[in-house]
Order: sequence, then structure tokens, then C-alpha cells
Amino acid sequence: MSTATYLPRLVDSQLARGLRSAGAVLLEGPKACGKTSTAKQQAASAVRLDASPRMRTAGLADPNLLLNGDTPRLIDEWQLVPDVWNAVRAAIDDRGRDGHFILTGSATPAEDITRHTGAMRIARVRMHPMSLYETKNSTGAASLNGLLRGARPSSAGTDVDLMGVAELLCRGGWPSNLRRDLGDAMNANRDHLSTIAAADIITLDGVRRDPRKVSALLFALARSAGTYVANRTLQTDSAGYGESMAPKTLDSYLDALARLWILVEQPAWGQHLRSAAQVRRSPKRHLVDPSLAAAAMGATPKSLIADPEAFGQLFESLVFRDLSVYAQANDARVFAYQDNRGAEIDAVVVKDDIWAAFEVKLSANRVVVDRVAEKLRQIAGQMRTAPIALVVVAPTGPSYRRPDGVNVVSLLDLGP
Repeated sequence: MSTATYLPRLVDSQLARGLRSAGAVLLEGPKACGKTSTAKQQAASAVRLDASPRMRTAGLADPNLLLNGDTPRLIDEWQLVPDVWNAVRAAIDDRGRDGHFILTGSATPAEDITRHTGAMRIARVRMHPMSLYETKNSTGAASLNGLLRGARPSSAGTDVDLMGVAELLCRGGWPSNLRRDLGDAMNANRDHLSTIAAADIITLDGVRRDPRKVSALLFALARSAGTYVANRTLQTDSAGYGESMAPKTLDSYLDALARLWILVEQPAWGQHLRSAAQVRRSPKRHLVDPSLAAAAMGATPKSLIADPEAFGQLFESLVFRDLSVYAQANDARVFAYQDNRGAEIDAVVVKDDIWAAFEVKLSANRVVVDRVAEKLRQIAGQMRTAPIALVVVAPTGPSYRRPDGVNVVSLLDLGP
């Protein structure tokens, strides 16, 4: 397959590893994040079920027809022919070899008790929108891998200012937006939201959902991006948008957005707490890319600069998106921490028995960083296991280690 216009992704190596260790790999993530292009780099043949109604019809009649082709065989948007899952599983058992199929999916079908889990046969690889490192907007000089090994970050930073970061946030990590000017990219993000509300959430499972209620819920989630938002608050904000939602309706819509990989949860963490403080168990909620939150709220780079509170909230979501990509590349996970005494860490990256704390701030002003660094050190002192790193993430500026051991890292230096 041609790689002339393909920007390498961190998930490339994870896909290759999956093909070496399982008969098939399921590459799943939101629409437009680049799954098909990534899969094509390693596929020897392909069938696109979303683009070929004839093949989709044939596959619904006999899913085994979709398996014929050179391997690895890409079956794009497999969930449009759900029975192909069991056909792939059976073929893997019959062939007894690894690396035969790549399945891509931008929606998780409703659970089907006849569909085998695929354990030991189908590896799962999560795909996110592109990180700033992958779009070549971050130097990667302060790698997560290095931070998890205790390395000292050292970079003079880039020439990008706060407005530049706001523009990157509003553009988003969608591969197709990289070739567009900013205005067109923001229009594309608004169209993306409209498609989710009017089409994607219906084709997910055939359930008729009100596009106006979906749009209202996306607005409510955007307003609370990166926070521990309660369902009651989402109901209130949706009503403020002009659409009331009953609790059961809200739960159904939230589940649908999660199955479309649009709503992402940042799980709670508290495994190393020594004190008796009660740890929050509910997750933070994010839209999969902060550009969608900006689009839902009608935000622009200029309006974000004028509203530091909103900008700071969406910037935290941007950091979570990139940390999620980098953590996955390092076999780590990203959590959030908060206890009932007010102690909170924006992001906790955990790998095996080590962890690192990340606090996100829109300013690298010394007074701000001093306050945050002291807070991180106090929380770290309550933990049963000491952190490998304490990190303050800012939008711009240099990346370095302070005399107290706390690292200050620009998001434009952060990398895998």
C-alpha cells in the first residue's frame, strides 16, 4: 500500500504487534480518526462495507464471502455485517495462523449473545484522533516514556504562542483537517457533530433518537468537558439548550455516544492512597477530541483566549487526549484522582507499579506553578507508593525540572 500521503501514527506498531500475536486485530475508534488509512498500510487486500452496498448485502447473506482475499485482509466497518465477527473467529480457528484479518469499526454493536468474545483470537487496538506529536506540532522532547523512567525534561520550547495552541485545539486531531485552513477545519467539525446527531447515532442500532436532543446533550457534555459532571447537570444544561431529557433517555443517549467512541471516560484512581480520605469513584467525561467540544459551544480561538476558564477546561481535555495516545504507546493508562478532602490530580498515568501525576494549567506563570507544585507534592506525600514523576503541563514555554523535583512541561514538547 502507498504511504506517500500517510503520516505515521503511534498505533502503527501496536497494530503490527497485534497481527503477530493474534489471528485478527480489531482497530476501533471514532469515525474520521484515520482507522482505514492506518489499516491499509499493513493490509494486503480490503473490503469497505461502508462504501460498497453490494458487498454489504452479500455479506449479510453469507459473511464468509467477505473473508476471501490476500492476508492480512481488511474488513472496514465490520459492524455493518455483525455476523462477520463469528465468521472471522471460525476462519482463524480453521487456519491456525496469526495476522490474517484487520477489522475496523467506528461503532460498538449492541451485545449479541451469539457473538464469541474473540479471546485469544482477536486482539483489540484503540485508536484516537491524532496527538500533537503525530501532527508534528509537538517536538516530543519531553517524552512520557522518559518521564515514567524518571528522566529530566529539557527543552527551550517552540515559538508557538497561546493563540496558536487555541487554533490547534479548535482544528482537532482529525487527519482530514490537516490539509484544510482553520476556518474550513472548524466548519468540518461542526458538520461532524451534525452527522453524529442526525445520522450516526441512528445507524448505530436503528433506534430513532431525536437529533435535537443529541445536539443538546453534546452541548452539555462540551460545557462540562474534563469534569466530574453529574447526570442531573447534563439534564439541566440540555434543558438550557432547549431540550429536556428524562433520566432513562439521558442514559440511553450517553450509552449511544460511548458506543460511537464520541464520549470518553477518564476512570477514577486511588489505589495507592494511604490516608482515610474517601476517593471519588465516578469518572471524568470528555468528548473524544476537544475540537468537537469547541464546535458544540461555538467557540473560536479568539473567544477561547477571551474566556480563560473555558479555554482551561478544553485545554485539559486536549492534554487528556494526547496523554491517552502516549500512554497507550507505553502500555500505560490515564486516570483521574480526587478525594473528599479536596485533593485532586488532573491526570494520573499508571504503568505496572509506577505512576506519575499531571496537573494541567493554562499558565506557566511562576506563582501559578509554585502553587500547583506544592499541591502535587502534598498529595504525593499521602500515597503509599511514591510517584515516579510530578508534572505541571502548560500550553507553551520551556520544559524543565524545578529544584523541588517537579517537572514543568509544555504540551508542545510532550510526546510518547
